Amino acid sequence: MYVKSSTKGKMKIDFDLDILTFNDKLTQFWLLASEKVNLLEEKYDSSRGSPVFTVDGRYTTRGWTEWTQGFQYGIPVLVFDAGRDVKMLEIGKKNIFANMSHHISHFGVHDHGFNNLSTYGNLLRNANMDHFEASYEEKEFYKLALKMSGAVQSKRWSTTKDGGFIYSFNGPHSLFIDTIRTCRILLVAYQLGHRVLDENDQEINLLKRAIVHALTTAKYAVFYGEGRDGYDVWGRVAHESIFNMNDGNYRCPNSQQGFSGFTTWTRGLSWAMLGFSEFLEFLEEINPVYPDLDKVKNTLLRTAKATCDFYIENSSADGIPYWDTGAPDLHRLGNYQDSLADPFNDFEPVDSSAAAIGAQGLLRLGNLLGKTEPENARKYYRAGLTTLNALLSEPYLSTSKNHQGILLHSVYHRPNGWDHIPAGSKVPNGESSMWGDYHMTELCLTAQRILEGGYYTFYKGL
Repeated sequence: MYVKSSTKGKMKIDFDLDILTFNDKLTQFWLLASEKVNLLEEKYDSSRGSPVFTVDGRYTTRGWTEWTQGFQYGIPVLVFDAGRDVKMLEIGKKNIFANMSHHISHFGVHDHGFNNLSTYGNLLRNANMDHFEASYEEKEFYKLALKMSGAVQSKRWSTTKDGGFIYSFNGPHSLFIDTIRTCRILLVAYQLGHRVLDENDQEINLLKRAIVHALTTAKYAVFYGEGRDGYDVWGRVAHESIFNMNDGNYRCPNSQQGFSGFTTWTRGLSWAMLGFSEFLEFLEEINPVYPDLDKVKNTLLRTAKATCDFYIENSSADGIPYWDTGAPDLHRLGNYQDSLADPFNDFEPVDSSAAAIGAQGLLRLGNLLGKTEPENARKYYRAGLTTLNALLSEPYLSTSKNHQGILLHSVYHRPNGWDHIPAGSKVPNGESSMWGDYHMTELCLTAQRILEGGYYTFYKGL
């Protein structure tokens, strides 16, 4: 029997916030985002590779894998989606056509749902919803890109003793929490009716592969206060889960970008919050034929609640988290959860990109529970608005005309020391990341659609 930790939380949820109060802030955000798209288009030299994060306000590269280029070119499509700025669409389409084709067949990464849904997926969705005029052939091109991307991603498969998963770039033994959001490319390829044939024409069931991955992630990467180890609390997340591929047994938690396998890297936590909530939305609305679908939904709902509860309890008062809940110098900040997050402190950096991803997860879980659990729905939804409100304010929006980023105070890889520490500071701050900028833009599109009486999902209109 699992024991929940308190879900009253440290975040000071503003229950008086209403989506209608965000109209002016969102209007200003879209103006800012379009300015940043234009600035990056004019100033960034694409021959240097994919932009990853800023140093002194200018986007730079960082070799690991090319997982951020789809965010770069997906942002202008999202800005177009929000306000029909044709120039944004032109920038997005031009660069997607010129630079994204190799991502469709990239066999070496688990990031297809990031790169290709952010680009080809957003274009197809907007075309099908008549936001711009596209020929039958153009739409079929987008569909083919998504189908092929889903097929390539589905082949990156490890079988475990009780399931399986799409493995990370670390190899067949490695399950990343990030992938719960990227595996939606399999859901889209399934939705588009694609058949994937393996050796001897054995068909790979894309829906089954996505669901099994989600269930494996829920079982091993998320903790529920059941005593699996000495640090097992409700909603803790491990960035990486390690398996013995000789016999398929789970071995241990690990982390690549967090402090340890026994603490929670908050961006990984946010990937889980959003990934599981979106997965549930897809299953609820599309309602595919699948054995024990209600049991699957209940499992994923439990995981979404656990991760969102952990986020609420471990974020600062304004909903902004520090980069890892077990970061070694957090204690030097005192009762940091009772105060607004301080990006300029001397001990540990915040991660605004985790907040942008997590806020969308909170909004979506709140929306999912609206009819069945109104009190929980209100808590999660208002927690999402509380975090969004902080992100749309100083010091998180990049208002400097020369800074190429949109969202400030994002962190990439603290253990590797990849993040820029400005002169006079002791921890990284003041910089942006391409995934932070994209997910801030996507969060604002989600809020914009709710404000207008609609709702945005990655699969609607495909």
